[in-house]
Amino acid sequence: MRRKFFAISLLVSFVALSTSGMMMFVIEKPSFTIQMHPVHKLFGLIMIISVIGYLSYNYRTLINYLKTKSTAAFGLVMVFLLMLLYGVALNNKIPADIAIPMDELAAQAEAKE
Repeated sequence: MRRKFFAISLLVSFVALSTSGMMMFVIEKPSFTIQMHPVHKLFGLIMIISVIGYLSYNYRTLINYLKTKSTAAFGLVMVFLLMLLYGVALNNKIPADIAIPMDELAAQAEAKE
């Protein structure tokens, strides 16, 4: 029964994250991003819990997938891409004179909820 709940919550959280993420991608306004942030953040946490639960039931299948060289290579490329993009994002600093007021305004906007 738990396996089914993890699978369904994984599906719903995927839909929530992908739709809210795509909306933030298409509507490139910081105000809209802040507006969607609570939905995106909450379903991100639900997805993490769902993935942990789902993998606890299906880890053997994943391990078997990784035994295939092409699948393992694809996984390594994906991990490399993730690390590369994290590096680019973390080194793309927003100047403090822009970031601090933006963070303060975002905190005010989220506090109004």
